[in-house]
Amino acid sequence: MGEGTSALLWTAAAVFLVATLAAAVVLVVKLVRTRRLLADTGIPMSKKALFWAAIVYLVFPVDLLPDPVLLDDLGVLLLALRSLNKAVPKGVAHRAARRDRRV
Repeated sequence: MGEGTSALLWTAAAVFLVATLAAAVVLVVKLVRTRRLLADTGIPMSKKALFWAAIVYLVFPVDLLPDPVLLDDLGVLLLALRSLNKAVPKGVAHRAARRDRRV
């Protein structure tokens, strides 16, 4: 393997790491907002259980992919957040958004 190939691999790994970290930061913000919605709304218990199962999967040491690759963790969490957002009644989402802007 030449120096050019090695540099290219390191660059690709760095870009992948930065993209994964950016996605993780966005998810942390969404998690904080979702935590507030879980306490305030009439979301079905199955959607709440899916959310908490995704959180457990995120911190559980056994994954589908090795731990440095967070794609499976982020994917499961994104699916849970999407499911929760679809379950939130329209008026409740607007109240939560206004409350987030005030904080």
